[in-house]
Amino acid sequence: MPDKLNRQEADMLRAELEILMRERASLLKVAGAAAVFVANMDSRDLPVDAIEAAEMLSVCVNNLPEESLKDALETVHAEVVPDDL
Repeated sequence: MPDKLNRQEADMLRAELEILMRERASLLKVAGAAAVFVANMDSRDLPVDAIEAAEMLSVCVNNLPEESLKDALETVHAEVVPDDL
């Protein structure tokens, strides 16, 4: 009986992990697209009503851990160009 419970628990954990990995992949795509948008955006071209939302998006992207941001950019096949070019 304990082996059956352990197997059921392992199966449940495996299923939950797969769900979390799919969600992570989706969130990385969103974060990557947002990062590309922020990098290419010129706030002078935005409508006044959109400036606050763009700033919030920019702050969220900038607060991502570096490794997560790299993963997100790779997910959308973005290339990072240094600022000094």
